[in-house]
Amino acid sequence: METRELDRAPRLLPLYARAVVPKRRGRAYGTGAGAGGAGEAGPEAGAGLPAVPQRRLVLRDVRPDPARLRRYAAVCGFPDDGRLPVTYPHVVAFPLAMSLMTARDFPFPLLGLVHLANRVEHLRPVDAGERLTYVVATGRARPHPKGTAFPVAAHARLRGETVWRSTSTYLSRGPRTGTGTGSGEPPAEASGAPEVTAAAREESWRLPGSLGRSYAAASGDRNPIHLHPLTARPFGFRRAIAHGMWTKAHCLAALAADLPAAYAVEVSFRAPVLLPAAVRFRAERAEHAAGGWAFDVRGADGDRAHLRGAVSPLGG
Repeated sequence: METRELDRAPRLLPLYARAVVPKRRGRAYGTGAGAGGAGEAGPEAGAGLPAVPQRRLVLRDVRPDPARLRRYAAVCGFPDDGRLPVTYPHVVAFPLAMSLMTARDFPFPLLGLVHLANRVEHLRPVDAGERLTYVVATGRARPHPKGTAFPVAAHARLRGETVWRSTSTYLSRGPRTGTGTGSGEPPAEASGAPEVTAAAREESWRLPGSLGRSYAAASGDRNPIHLHPLTARPFGFRRAIAHGMWTKAHCLAALAADLPAAYAVEVSFRAPVLLPAAVRFRAERAEHAAGGWAFDVRGADGDRAHLRGAVSPLGG
C-alpha cells in the first residue's frame, strides 16, 4: 500500500473546490483492493467493481486547538471535562479522508456521496491536550443494492498505542451492484443496534436552520448540503440537512455520564434531518452488557427514523 506522511493537515476549502471539478470519464474496474483498515491491506474487490486506490495518509503529533475544541464541544453538547470528545478525532481525520477521496484517480465523485454508517471504537479516555498520530486509509469497494459502497478507516495513536479507531461507510449511488458484499457480510449500512422498545431516556431536540453552519464552523466540514437551502437544492434537498456526525455526537453527549471507559459505538444513518427540525432522542440500556445502550433519533411524531445506534462496552 502506498503510504504518505503529511507535515500538516490538508486545507478543506481547496479540497471542496477540487471536488466540484468533474471526474474524468471512465473508472478503473477490476480486482484492485483498497485498504481493509488504516493499518492493513484488505481482501480483493469483486470483479466489475471500481478499483479504489490503495493509499494511506499519516499525520503525526496533532494537538487539538483549544479554541476549536471548545467550539466543537459546545455545538455538540459535550461536557468541558478536559477529555477529548469521542467523536472529535473524526474531525481531525476528516481532511485526510477528503484528500484521499478527491484524488483525480479516486473512482467516485465526492459530492453526492451518502454517509451510510459510522463505527467508532473508543479504546480509552484521552486528555484534551494529548498529541495523537492519525492514520487514514480508503477501503475496497463493495456491492450495494443502491450502487457501490466503500469504507474509510482511521486510527488515532498515542505513543504507539491505538486509542481510537473508526470506520465510515459511504455509498456512491448508481446501478444496483448486489444485495451484500458477496462474501457473507451484511449490507454496508446494516447496524447491529437493537430497536429501542422501552426508552429509559427520552429528549426532544429543536434543531435550528443554522445548525449546519455552526457545526461546519467547528468541524471544518462545509459540504454544501449542510449549509443553506440554496446550496442543498442542487443535490436534491429542499432544505439544508444536519451533519450525520453531529447527530451521532449529540446522542453520545446526551449519554456521556453513563458511558463506560472503553466502548464501541455504531450508527446507521437512516434518513436526512432537514433543518430546521424537531426530533426525538430515545435510549434504553442494553440487556446483554452492562454499560451498553441502544438509541435512535426519530422525527417529532416518532414515525421516521433518522439514526439508529448501539453502544457496546469493550474490555473487561
